[in-house]
Amino acid sequence: MDLTHLLRPLIPPGYGATHHRRATWISGEPDWCREQAAELLRLWGLSAEAVFWCGDHAPPGISPIPAHRATHYLGQECRALVIDTFAGLDPDALGALSGTLVGGGLFCLLTPPPQDWPSYPDPYRRRIQVAGWPESAVGGRYLARLARLLSADPHGLRLDQQAPLRLPRPLPAPPPPPAPDDPHCATRDQQRAVEAVLKTALGARRHPTVLTADRGRGKSAALGIAAARLLQAGRRRILITAPHPQASRAVFQHATALLPGARGGPTRLHWQQGAMRFLAADALLSERPAADLILVDEAAALPTPILAAILEHWPRVAYATTLHGYEGSGRGFALRFQAHLQRRSRGWRTVHLRQPIRWAEGDPVEALIDRLLLLDAEAGPTRDAPPPHAPEDRDRLANDEPRLRRLFGLLVDAHYRTRPSDLRHLLDGPNLSVFIQGEGEAVSACALVAREGGFEEEFAEAVWRGERRPHGHLLPESMAVHLGLAEAPRLQGARVVRLAVHPRRQRQGLGSALLQALCRWAEVQGLDYLGTSFGATPELIRFWRANGLLPIRLSLSRSAVSGEHSVLMLRPLTPAGERLLAAARTAFAEQLPHALSDHLRELDPERVDALLPGLPPMAGRERPAELRAYAHHRRLLEAAMAPLTVAAWRALTTPALRRRLEPCHRHGLILRLLQKRPWDECAAALGLPGRRQVDALLRETFARILAAETPANPAGAPPDADDAR
Repeated sequence: MDLTHLLRPLIPPGYGATHHRRATWISGEPDWCREQAAELLRLWGLSAEAVFWCGDHAPPGISPIPAHRATHYLGQECRALVIDTFAGLDPDALGALSGTLVGGGLFCLLTPPPQDWPSYPDPYRRRIQVAGWPESAVGGRYLARLARLLSADPHGLRLDQQAPLRLPRPLPAPPPPPAPDDPHCATRDQQRAVEAVLKTALGARRHPTVLTADRGRGKSAALGIAAARLLQAGRRRILITAPHPQASRAVFQHATALLPGARGGPTRLHWQQGAMRFLAADALLSERPAADLILVDEAAALPTPILAAILEHWPRVAYATTLHGYEGSGRGFALRFQAHLQRRSRGWRTVHLRQPIRWAEGDPVEALIDRLLLLDAEAGPTRDAPPPHAPEDRDRLANDEPRLRRLFGLLVDAHYRTRPSDLRHLLDGPNLSVFIQGEGEAVSACALVAREGGFEEEFAEAVWRGERRPHGHLLPESMAVHLGLAEAPRLQGARVVRLAVHPRRQRQGLGSALLQALCRWAEVQGLDYLGTSFGATPELIRFWRANGLLPIRLSLSRSAVSGEHSVLMLRPLTPAGERLLAAARTAFAEQLPHALSDHLRELDPERVDALLPGLPPMAGRERPAELRAYAHHRRLLEAAMAPLTVAAWRALTTPALRRRLEPCHRHGLILRLLQKRPWDECAAALGLPGRRQVDALLRETFARILAAETPANPAGAPPDADDAR
């Protein structure tokens, strides 16, 4: 096809003068699509360095970008972006790379013919495939939806091997935005953002700034401009953290541009007597270096506990985050972390950047990517509706765009790291069921549930030995490998992957009602248990426990996603599930005391306390005489550590005894007896002056335990099922 004559009006500088980007959908056989893309790049007159090609078989001179390395290009810019879906469509890579394309640039999407795309053997299917299901079980709903939306795009150029050329509807150039007073800022929004960061750094302490924006609005550049001015004003040390170093590249670039003679690289800058450097969030919190200002970029993609810890330790912090982004939920950040800011720092300020800088306002590519990936999805209205009794029909859901948008918007609001790829998994995962509470666009609550387990005995034994790791079967694999339960992979269960309630309907019982409906559905399906895994917080543990699920494992390290230790919880639905839960709880009770004095020694006592009710007893003898000698006389704790530890475990796991103890008593037992922390650490954690006061608290605690030992309340009484403290 000779494109030169047909496309001449669309080729820069004519089209590029509007500063809008051009979307081009090229469909057909792989080689034909790649040839047309190469011809367009030639017509655009672009050098190889100006082109990002995501996929295989890039033209000579252009280095292809594997999808898994897309985030390494954050902070860079290109004038043409080619997404070759024949190598697999990774929604996260599409979202990440789309922001690197500058105004006036060319975006090319290469796909099979629309009617063939949903069934095309896309390599990305292997990431959705689940052990026990063939690759053919992975649905094509997501790709069919993309084809439908692309066909309806009025502003995209359409090249199809079997159809006539479709020219885009022209877009007028938007009026120029008002010029800022600051010569280094591109917009007035950016100028206000820089001023807010400078006030945080130079004004009163504990007045953090939060910058929010969609992509391409210059928030990272604002951080870099502010950092440069602070170094020029004599500040010595500025630290920046982000989910990964590439996310801070633009900050360093803009700071370097304003500091003649600055030295350094992509994660470090030195200028005169001052410096700015990048530190990963975990390193920042473990080293806790002194700093004049902490900059947190892409804050929505970091766990809330990490953001809160930074706020607690440093008096001057500026956060910046993308609201509608490929990497996390900025709105979820706004709902959760800004509420924390309101409680902890009444003087915090926020600036929202609306005016785009990297491309023109009303950019058709930005609007298209938002629609394809649902980056701008919102939860929307809500109204009363009964809990669902069956999963949603995903074929119907994929074709109901308003309902799908509300569902995904609710998931985005409920979880800080909902990614574009989650939508593809939601629609096409072979073992996934979607439950929605609400009619039409009014979605009040939802749950994503994965069916797991059901393996033959030989395969289950291989999982138990650690020789096989079945993808997509988190609960049975974890129970087999970490708890030593060889029978776990043989049983069939349902894992609640995500549970979300509309922000305006929370604390009204909707989540619990939905969980009870899920249990009824799972029982009808003949499943042995309902389980879940999530970042352990006391509030969440209590919620799931109140709905009949009990803890069976706590991870030894923190999750890179949530920043918390992950807890596994289980509710049995059959006699086989009852036996599995009993075995899992026994194994958990055997492992947890050792982990608490080792890998989990730093875990805060409130989380530990939430896990303990109802666990089986600890091996060993209490020796009541030793308890009385410590509680009522002058016996040293160290001289009776073994029997006191057994008694502490029983008091913490038996609800009848727990009710005799205040949180400070339970936390003291956890800190000194279970975690074996030094006296000074216990005192600091309990808010007490020193060892003498901690020792007095523990003696009082054991006196209460002894006072509860009466025939009406015998030791070792079975735990109350409804205790959730």
